[in-house]
Amino acid sequence: MDTLVQIRRELHQIPELGFQEFKTQKYLLDKISLFPQDHISVTTWETGIVVKIEGSHPSKTIGWRSDIDGLPIIEETGLPFSSTHEGNMHACGHDCHMTIALGMVESLAKNQPTQNVVVYFQPAEEGPGGAEPMLNWLKAERPDLIPDEIYALHIAPEYPVGTIATRPGLLFANTSELFIDLKGLGGHAAYPHKTRDMTVAAANLIMQLQTIVSRNINPMDSAVVTIGKLTSGTVQNIIAENARLEGTIRTLNAEAMADVKKRIDAICSGIEASFECDLHIDYGSMYYEVNNDSVCAKKLLSFAETFGGANPYECPAAMTGEDFGYFLRDIPGAMFWTGANCEYGLHHAKINPDEELLSFNANFVEQFIRSL
Repeated sequence: MDTLVQIRRELHQIPELGFQEFKTQKYLLDKISLFPQDHISVTTWETGIVVKIEGSHPSKTIGWRSDIDGLPIIEETGLPFSSTHEGNMHACGHDCHMTIALGMVESLAKNQPTQNVVVYFQPAEEGPGGAEPMLNWLKAERPDLIPDEIYALHIAPEYPVGTIATRPGLLFANTSELFIDLKGLGGHAAYPHKTRDMTVAAANLIMQLQTIVSRNINPMDSAVVTIGKLTSGTVQNIIAENARLEGTIRTLNAEAMADVKKRIDAICSGIEASFECDLHIDYGSMYYEVNNDSVCAKKLLSFAETFGGANPYECPAAMTGEDFGYFLRDIPGAMFWTGANCEYGLHHAKINPDEELLSFNANFVEQFIRSL
């Protein structure tokens, strides 16, 4: 097979959005077809792939998950292998995640493991969410492909290559998208009394939403309500008839998520009444918290202590969202951050992970799975 660096760069050039990963799926299938086929089988679901490696003397099945989709970001790295799909970019490291998984699968195909191993190349992590429907399909149609325990990684630009950072219990938050559409009555800027101005209504709504965390959530808990985008109006002398808010909600437990949404509903009802307008709320994709099984997380950290070049670190929880949480809700397992040594953060148009992480993690993951 080609070098891991070459594979990562080829994948980096073809980022595709959730459930549109057609080129990506074909690329992965073509690579997997080059591996020894004696004890592997390949199944597809939507634009995803499941690879099962039969163990020589299995007593259990180990799962590994890699996400495969890109983001709607215009790349600004200036790299010779930049995205060829204008407007899309692998800005969250999924090109690296896939490369590591391919390297691990190749090694297991060449040298049969003791345990059964199932590797998921999962679409749509960035949205609308692929883990939950993939898991539902497995339960309904392919329960033989559900593992006894499951693991995954995510690159962390802020850590040096070799860092293995995780923790027992909560690692990533519950997350939900938030879209609010407001509709009033537009008109001439000189006659505001004959209109219902949605720019003003949206501005008031944003300010009220910012009181939820400070006044409605237990101060011993944590939550985030962020409005990242506001659109309204058309030109400077027409009062806006429509406005749209786009944002995100993040909490450290499901109960707080329900409390935040209940308060958003109430505030929006008040805005409707006070500004005589219509509001529609869409909570979009919601991701369940990534809650690591304590035993599995400790296995990871303990193994990292014995692995040459690894620097294990029991890290704090983060407000990051990841749909791998749906797998961990039903299957014991753990996720970890792996160092990518990059100046720019996740979802940045200039992110360029240190490619030294590829061979390190492909080897680390393979050896960790063999140790289970």
